[in-house]
Amino acid sequence: MNRIAAMITAIESFDGINVVSFEADGQPMRMMALELNETLRVGSKVILGIKASNIAIASELKGVLSISNQLKVDIEQVNNGELLSSIKFRFAGSLIESIITRDSSQCMNLCPGDEVVALIKSSELSVLEVIV
Repeated sequence: MNRIAAMITAIESFDGINVVSFEADGQPMRMMALELNETLRVGSKVILGIKASNIAIASELKGVLSISNQLKVDIEQVNNGELLSSIKFRFAGSLIESIITRDSSQCMNLCPGDEVVALIKSSELSVLEVIV
């Protein structure tokens, strides 16, 4: 599980649905959730969790997407396996891993040093812990 340090900047709630906004490493992030820990408040520092298989990678991204979390990052490491590839980059002080198919990695010709956009749907983020 990838871990990202962030601070809550806003919480919107309506009809049992919550959208929580964060700031992580100077970039905005958003999470959609049905239930929230009652200790979460604007200004709270948290650790966000995201599975490696829930992070897509885009190269030469243009246009508008509905994916809220679009993180500009530089690739540090690419490990192409038989079926899957591990793409690693740094964000908010953490080494983050994305798992994509080897075919996608090779089609995109991903290499260390490439600037890409890590894409994370707001429904795929979770709060792992609140830092007190």
